[in-house]
Amino acid sequence: MATSVWVHEMMKKKLKKRRHNRVSVQAGQVEFVKVNVGAWQPRDVYQWLLALRWPQFAALVAAVYIALNLLFATLYSLDRESIAGSTGGSWFFDCFFFSVQTLATVGYGHMYPQTLYGHVISTIEIMSGIFLLAVVTGLIFVRFSRPVARIAFSRCMVISALNGQPTLMVRVGNQHQHSIVDTEFRIMFMRDEPLVEGGDFRYFYTLKLHFDKLIIFPAALTLRHVIDKSSPLYGATLESLQNSRALFAVSVSGIDPVIAAPVQAQQDYSWRDVRFGERFVEIYTESGRGQLTVDYGRLHDTEAVD
Repeated sequence: MATSVWVHEMMKKKLKKRRHNRVSVQAGQVEFVKVNVGAWQPRDVYQWLLALRWPQFAALVAAVYIALNLLFATLYSLDRESIAGSTGGSWFFDCFFFSVQTLATVGYGHMYPQTLYGHVISTIEIMSGIFLLAVVTGLIFVRFSRPVARIAFSRCMVISALNGQPTLMVRVGNQHQHSIVDTEFRIMFMRDEPLVEGGDFRYFYTLKLHFDKLIIFPAALTLRHVIDKSSPLYGATLESLQNSRALFAVSVSGIDPVIAAPVQAQQDYSWRDVRFGERFVEIYTESGRGQLTVDYGRLHDTEAVD
């Protein structure tokens, strides 16, 4: 009886702990909070480190480096005979800077371990320094070697007549100093629709584009979706988009030919970002001799259409 009660209490504690596992995932303008997910795995630390911004990553490495040296300095300071060649100043500072030299395997030669205790601690620290250097070097290499899409998206989407037909348009621009090859473009439309049984259900539509693939994507272009009777946007108004909590997700993926690696970028738009009766201004001008000038400063500019 006592055993069964103990097992029951342990299961309740585990279940309670699992319910407190929360993960926040930001997907564009929507934040998803996952609850009751599994605990972190050791491999998740690697993904977390790569996801940090450069200032956060640098601050974390500096904090770990200082903390590790403080730890070994404390261990050295426990035995005042462990290090020879002290400068005669603060003993803890001598231990700290000796730890810095040992962790980096510099070894200036002025201070050195002279007892068995000092040799053991320095050996452990040298091994820790080798592992730390290998891990940090690998992380920095991966962070530098990751390709960056550098795709600019217009701040809004527009719906206006194009060639006599209402058309949804969004502008994208390649900000690299070289072309992206084998590029694919996609626009996904999401909205709530009522069910016969009552309530709403979230539907996802892939909008058909004038073109969804390019062999070479050198500069900027406008993606277009014709709103005909087969389009899920047929008859849509700003009010209907608002009532259905409409969202658009634009994706651009391709190959960076410089490092031969895939790149991808995406941008989402809500119903607030859709402008009816407007179109994007022209950003291309002919400069002669087969040159086209592209003004990225006007990538987001629109103008009213009658």
